[in-house]
Amino acid sequence: MSLSFSFSVPKKCQKAREHFGAVRTQLASLKTKFPAEQYYRFHEHWRFVLQRLVFLAAFVVYLETETLVTREAVTEILGIEADREKGFHLDIEDYLSGILTLASELSRLAVNSVTAGDYSRPLRISTFINELDSGFRLLNLKNDSLRKRYDGLKYDVKKIEEVVYDLSIRGLNKETSGTGGEK
Repeated sequence: MSLSFSFSVPKKCQKAREHFGAVRTQLASLKTKFPAEQYYRFHEHWRFVLQRLVFLAAFVVYLETETLVTREAVTEILGIEADREKGFHLDIEDYLSGILTLASELSRLAVNSVTAGDYSRPLRISTFINELDSGFRLLNLKNDSLRKRYDGLKYDVKKIEEVVYDLSIRGLNKETSGTGGEK
C-alpha cells in the first residue's frame, strides 16, 4: 500500500503545481483592484486565503523535497511579492500561519503513513517538525492568533512523538534501534 502512495505523490504534486497557475492569475487580477499603499486596509479580505495557499505550497514542496519552503519561494509559486514596498505581498505572519498549518497536516500524515505501511516517513516528519518547533521557539510571539496557532504546534510535536514511540516499541522502527547512544 505504501508503494502506491509513494508513486502517486509526484503526480499529485505536479497536478497541484498546475493549479497554482490559476491562483497566480486570480492574484494578479486582485492586485489591480486596490491601490498598493492600501494593502493593509483590505488585508483581512484575503488573509485566510493567502495563509491557506502558503500551506498548500509548503505541503507540495515538503512532499517533493521534505524541506521547508522559503517565503520567497512561496511568493514565486503564487506570483506575488515578498517585499511589502512593492504592493501586494505575502505578509510574514501569513507565511508563518501557513507553515503552522503544514505542521498540523504533517502530524496527520505521520499517522496515515504508518497505516499505509510506511514506517520511515514518521521519523523524517518528526525530525522536520522538531526543527520547525525549534525555529518557532526563537521567535518572540505576542499574544495574538499566530501565538495561539504556535501553541497548537506543541500538540503536533507530541502526536508525532507518540507515533515514533509506538513504532519503536513494536520494533517497526529500524532506524532508531542502532542509534540509541549516539549523538
